[in-house]
Amino acid sequence: MATLAFPTPTAATEPQQLPRNVEAEAAMLGAMMIDNRLADDLVDRLEPTHFFEPLHGRIFAAIKTLRSNDMLATPVTLRPMFEADEGMKELGGPAYLASLTGSGAGLIGARQFAQQIYDLAMLRALVTVGRTLVDRAMDTSEEVNPRAQIELAEEELFKVSSDGDIEGSVKTFAQATTAAVKMAERALNSGGNLSGVTTGIDSINAKIGGMHHSDLMILAGRPGMGKTSLATNIAFNAARRWMRDMADGIAPADSVGAKVAFFSLEMSADQLATRILAEQSRISSEALRMGKISRAEFGQLAAAAAELENLPLFIDDTGGLSIGALHTRVRRLQRRHNNEIGLVVVDYLQLLTGSGNNREGNRVQEISEISRGLKTMAKDLNVPVLALSQLSRAVEQREDKTPMLSDLRESGSIEQDADMVWFVYREDYYVASKEPKRPVEGDSAKVHDDHNAWAADMERVYGLAELIIAKQRHGSTGKVRMKFDPTITKFTDLAEY
Repeated sequence: MATLAFPTPTAATEPQQLPRNVEAEAAMLGAMMIDNRLADDLVDRLEPTHFFEPLHGRIFAAIKTLRSNDMLATPVTLRPMFEADEGMKELGGPAYLASLTGSGAGLIGARQFAQQIYDLAMLRALVTVGRTLVDRAMDTSEEVNPRAQIELAEEELFKVSSDGDIEGSVKTFAQATTAAVKMAERALNSGGNLSGVTTGIDSINAKIGGMHHSDLMILAGRPGMGKTSLATNIAFNAARRWMRDMADGIAPADSVGAKVAFFSLEMSADQLATRILAEQSRISSEALRMGKISRAEFGQLAAAAAELENLPLFIDDTGGLSIGALHTRVRRLQRRHNNEIGLVVVDYLQLLTGSGNNREGNRVQEISEISRGLKTMAKDLNVPVLALSQLSRAVEQREDKTPMLSDLRESGSIEQDADMVWFVYREDYYVASKEPKRPVEGDSAKVHDDHNAWAADMERVYGLAELIIAKQRHGSTGKVRMKFDPTITKFTDLAEY
């Protein structure tokens, strides 16, 4: 058998140097010191970390500091800041600053140099991500989770790509007004009330104008209030509206529906699907789970399932997601669906985890990181995010059970980061829990009277629900009255008489 021959290492097979252009860095810094108007233009386009040569990064930071204080940035004014700089000493001391301005060659191409410095910094970041990915992949210990590694790599790649180009995200007033006019036109074309994604409940749409892109909405309530039911109803309504609009030939940009990503950290996908099927077939979800349905009802169920086969509602029931992994999964869904995911629902916020960097184990800080992460995701992906949240037990200790902003559990940052805060409140839940003794033959008149009074009170509130808009950046706060059918867990508009 022939022996395999391996090539002798050459320059071509040696590890390559990281991408860099130190000369471009020097030329641009020299131009900035010669013409401080250039410095003012470039200091916000780059960061010190974008420079390959650490000394150049420190010089850039010093120029930025001086200009932010409205001081001249020249070799003379910068000199005191580098008298003790070891890196500067290796290059001959502060005289190096003057040498950067010697030729003035960078004056013409300073902006192009800035772009190249940024591009090369991105390439170096990619190299770092790639090397880290290889190192992690080579670790075959039992504790390694390949899927978690892939998600982490995607997150790091996203950080590189979202570092922002050097032009930043600054928009002219004309661009901003164009977007505002388009939003108003969309609201007009929808028949009024809707400039965002529909909730499918007209009374809520009228109050909030729909769910707006880049908004974080918090839907909170105590257990038993119907948070998940309302979120599921809204997600279904938005997805069904999208499906109908597409069938009617309406352009995706003009639809007030949306493809929906639903992250259920508590319930399984089949449980959520059961709720939706129960709602559409009008069969009790409890009867569905227990198989207590007739042949006719099964026919209704099959018809509803066939109608909703192509519903653009995507359910991820992975438990224990981190905020970074959630961000990664939403971006992945966006790529698969041509960036048409128009609503993200998270059930619920307290079941997410932070980055794991919270060494003190402070839960309040972790919740703050999660709420900031949800708002960042809404802005980065330009979609409305509806996140469910628990309320503290303080509600149960008050005579008036109506929730307040101070009841948001574990962190005031939830209220701060949210564009809207909604509370779902059902008085019948609390009235039902106060049922007095049921009267039997021989009981006193008082027992009968007490139960009759309770029954009258129960009849008054049964099936009624309120959505309390406790915070809204775009409009007023207030209450929306709704009808709730507990057998099929469905919220609808309340017909007022």
